[in-house]
Amino acid sequence: MPGFSEQLRVEAEPIWRKIFDHPFLKEIKDGTLPLETFQYYLAQDYLYLEGFGRTVAMALAKAPNSQTFQDLAHRVMTPVERPLHHKLFTEAGLTIADAESAVRSPANTAYVDHMLQTVSLHGLGPAAAALLPCPWTYHLLKDEVGQSEHPLYGQWTSFYVQGLLEGSVEAWRGFVDQMADDAGPVELEAMRQAFMTSSRYEFMFWEAAYNCQQWPV
Repeated sequence: MPGFSEQLRVEAEPIWRKIFDHPFLKEIKDGTLPLETFQYYLAQDYLYLEGFGRTVAMALAKAPNSQTFQDLAHRVMTPVERPLHHKLFTEAGLTIADAESAVRSPANTAYVDHMLQTVSLHGLGPAAAALLPCPWTYHLLKDEVGQSEHPLYGQWTSFYVQGLLEGSVEAWRGFVDQMADDAGPVELEAMRQAFMTSSRYEFMFWEAAYNCQQWPV
């Protein structure tokens, strides 16, 4: 029988298929995405990862023992994407100050709030399930999108094609499976809901980036 994380992935497949087929990613691959759209995405992703990091820190505080804390902290807290951001910002004509002064989009705000609320109100299992779709879907871009030949976008895709998120994904999946093994029906349902909601927000994040979503007022 497949592990719980694999069961979640199968259930989320229709949502994930919409992510991988999104025009943002298709235009990244063929090099036709407008630069200003990519700049918007970079700033929003920078802000999102700040919220993701805060959620991870709160989740680790709920680790049941020091060994679990150390294992997870070592594998999921490594800032593998920050150097990529710094390099791409320079190439795209952005600065860190530009990103930090940007306003989180409505979709980005809702996604981060969902993760923070999950880790605040639930145990470590639902928190880990809420965090998993982001690194997992990005990791799969190596197969679903592949390498772009565009001079800028190719630097972005190469990060994922190299599989640099594999260790993080394995850690989160293993921990979700471990927590599910000891969870009752209520906890399992909370984990499922957290995973599915984050998967939906992943799609909404790409949609918001493609449309350079702004607050209406």
